[in-house]
Amino acid sequence: GLVAGVNASRQTRCLEPWVPHRSASYIGVMIDDLVTKGVLEPYRMFTSRAEYRLSLREDNADLRMTPVGRELGLIADARWVKFCEKREAIDRGLKLVRSSNAIEPKKLHIKHIVNTEKQTKFKASDLLKRPGFKFDDLVESTNFEDHNFEESVKFQIEVQIKYEGYIRRQQKEVSRQMGFDTLKLPKNLDYGLVSGLSTEARQILTTRKPTTMGQASRIPGITPAAVALLSVHMKRLKANTINETT
Repeated sequence: GLVAGVNASRQTRCLEPWVPHRSASYIGVMIDDLVTKGVLEPYRMFTSRAEYRLSLREDNADLRMTPVGRELGLIADARWVKFCEKREAIDRGLKLVRSSNAIEPKKLHIKHIVNTEKQTKFKASDLLKRPGFKFDDLVESTNFEDHNFEESVKFQIEVQIKYEGYIRRQQKEVSRQMGFDTLKLPKNLDYGLVSGLSTEARQILTTRKPTTMGQASRIPGITPAAVALLSVHMKRLKANTINETT
């Protein structure tokens, strides 16, 4: 209903519809599933349906969706200002943690987490990556200064530091998939002309009418080989179009 209302409003202003990507929100996962996979029974939104669920966390929903809401005209000025302050605080905190390279232990209870006898200085980011170590522990157990961050900001700093390797890897996967999702398929594409495509794949694609290569790749029954053949066909169509115009 929210997406329908947003796009109804955008249509009255002759704007392109907003289509949430499955890597950015669970509503994007739901819409993409309904379009590409169809519905044979009541649809249930499980986290297991999202291949990018590491990025689709409850704690970062505002960071993911508030800029989108602002662009769509759904976020008032007061809320936007508060959000920007929080985002800037998180960015500032991350820079502080990543740039603090000579952190010295100052309390004994840090010993159950690190061996202070073999090492006397630590990187703040390395300490935060240790299981059970929180931002407040960093302040209480070392000479890292307390910058009076709000609890929600501290939590974001902890999460982004602890899982940055996994998050970075997933962002690369998202970038690759976004490349597929930006490759538009013509509405009148004749799948019967795609060389090597199986009869089953032709029937599925003709029935579902995917709008992008990414959607086509996620339709049940469409194999990676079929996607590769479709990709080759699209490149030929593009090359023919260029030749005709020149």
